[in-house]
Amino acid sequence: MSHEAAPLKGIRVLELGSMYAAPTAGRMLRDFGAEVLKVEDPVTGDFARQWQPQHNGLSIGFARINAGKRSLGVDLRSPRGRDVVLRLAPHVDVVVESFRPGRLEQWGLGYDALRAVNERIILTRVSGFGQTGPYRDRPGFGTIAEAVSGYAFLNGWPQTPPTAPPFGFADSIAGIAAAYGTAMALFARERGEGGREVDVALYEPLMFILGDAVLRYSVSGEITQRQGNASGAASPRGIYQAGDGGWLSIAASSQSIAMRLFDAMARPEMKTDPRFATNAARMQNNELVQEVVRGWVGSMSRDQVLRILGDADVVAAAVNDASDIAADPHFRYRTLAELTGSALGSGIVPGPVLHLEGYAGPAYDGVPEVGQHTREVLSEVAGMAAEEVQNLADDGVLGGVTPLVGAEDRL
Repeated sequence: MSHEAAPLKGIRVLELGSMYAAPTAGRMLRDFGAEVLKVEDPVTGDFARQWQPQHNGLSIGFARINAGKRSLGVDLRSPRGRDVVLRLAPHVDVVVESFRPGRLEQWGLGYDALRAVNERIILTRVSGFGQTGPYRDRPGFGTIAEAVSGYAFLNGWPQTPPTAPPFGFADSIAGIAAAYGTAMALFARERGEGGREVDVALYEPLMFILGDAVLRYSVSGEITQRQGNASGAASPRGIYQAGDGGWLSIAASSQSIAMRLFDAMARPEMKTDPRFATNAARMQNNELVQEVVRGWVGSMSRDQVLRILGDADVVAAAVNDASDIAADPHFRYRTLAELTGSALGSGIVPGPVLHLEGYAGPAYDGVPEVGQHTREVLSEVAGMAAEEVQNLADDGVLGGVTPLVGAEDRL
């Protein structure tokens, strides 16, 4: 790992969030060199540790998001535990949290309290509906964000119910947005503007992606409906099944690609047919266009179709499952990284979401146990004495702290 070139080298992040969105932000920041100190419940840890599926007793989802972080077991429900956070705050650059708005303030850990001990600190907050507005106090998870943002309504087929995704879609996008906001706040701080709060609502990044539907309604009164694999913007576009049962995607999203597709299909007459000659005409006759494409794709194997389309420079690709991704030489070269040093054994995970010249990316080595780094972090970062750490652990405020040698002699 070319850590010296990591753009966030020297940045320390205190992660107070659990489950998905805030830890995803922490993972994004660590991917580019930040040290991430993950605060967890000293007994149960982050609830994401209980997510399914699991392998050798370790949650797959937790491992992917939290590899390489340092775990501290701290009881934030305890005043003494919250005091530990305040003692760490002067030594960190960023705090990331995902509690309901007002919870940190109730605990005496709001931005004013953090800034009182570190005027340069950045507080990145991820919540269901944001820190402001009529819905700020409502609870919210990714599934709720996918519903209220309009995503679930648009996802699926006209004849099927609104459909939520089978993975943490809204949480992941919100986590990436939170890391983006944190990076902007760090940049502004380096210009001398001091620390600030970053406020991310789970639904907002997803609503941005779906913004065309909102704009369309506001100007025309039309409500965009579910369209299955069609785009509603260009034709032909979709997912098609080949004659051997394999699936592939074709995106003739520009006029020139549509014309090349018709040639590849040996249907050059479609290029001048008034029903298909322009995108507007194809959209009006989309089902007929799709029927022609489906029939052509279904007449051959997937490999044959993709070879013909590749030769014709038509945008197309196989619909990959996880085994396809893991074996693909492009993804192995550019995108996938090895996860080592955990109960999962040797595995691969998607690496950073972007590439920076001169920085090869992080190592994903080790998934922390609950509180695995409590003692060393509180000693190294907060300067707490070993005996004080041990006393807090003995009182249940801290977790993951192994007894000091000779501690029994003090009893």
